[in-house]
Amino acid sequence: MADQKRSDLDWQDVRVFVALARQGSLSATARMLSVSHATIARRLHSLEESLGEKLVERRPEGYVLTTAGARALAAAGDMEHAAQILGRGVADDTPTGLVRISSSPGLSAGFLASRLAPLAIRYPRLDIDLAPALRSVSLERHEADIAIRVDKPKDGDVIARPLTTMGYGFYGTEEACRSVEAGAEPVFIGFNEADAYITQAIWMSQHFPRARVAFRTKDQFLQAIAARSGAGLALIPHYIGRSEPALRVCDLGSLPPSRDVFLLTRSRDRKDASIRVIADEVVGMFEKERDLFL
Repeated sequence: MADQKRSDLDWQDVRVFVALARQGSLSATARMLSVSHATIARRLHSLEESLGEKLVERRPEGYVLTTAGARALAAAGDMEHAAQILGRGVADDTPTGLVRISSSPGLSAGFLASRLAPLAIRYPRLDIDLAPALRSVSLERHEADIAIRVDKPKDGDVIARPLTTMGYGFYGTEEACRSVEAGAEPVFIGFNEADAYITQAIWMSQHFPRARVAFRTKDQFLQAIAARSGAGLALIPHYIGRSEPALRVCDLGSLPPSRDVFLLTRSRDRKDASIRVIADEVVGMFEKERDLFL
């Protein structure tokens, strides 16, 4: 009976399930697919009936996958990739379809976006989705195909390739730096209160607990832009600070430790031509500009 049901899968049911698993809520999924809540619920129910398994559970924080749902999502991700290839009509190993990359907002805006976008010209059958996110995404849940993160993961069936070591510095305008170097109390640009858990924000609160934070924003690329106004000093990675001609390093005596950056992919995607090509390109980008980070 179960085998017969599995032969009657509707791809549109699978597509909706994948979107719901990644988005975590009916509202976000409905916006993404431009369908109604009722359509999503109907499609999900249809897929669960076809598989004979409950795939998601509704909780206060949103929809979460069951154990069967996690297994189904892994298989559905393969179906999604295959559908993209079939839709392009490609029968060889030419990089094809959509590759989704997750990285921090700072790395996305300050380094990756300008370097990844030209790959869409070099590989005309390949589309790239760069998603900035502070939270860690799940490769196993197919929330992304490639993740670029600081610090090596301790578990998961992933391949971690080292990219670079990322150093930090206090950056400000010439005037702001001279003022501090002349003995004035430093004024800072930092993270929003909601992002106080971030490693650099914690370090700042420990080393400069009484300092004024004149301007707060969500990511370090925006902090660098704010620092250009002269409003204060920003603790940002060198790759951002060195790319801003209006900023220079200001020595305050101590800095947070450097952090290693890794490129993560699923182990079972090692033979996927599209993911492999983009991963190799990203590794090459970091190797070429290693001095920018140290």
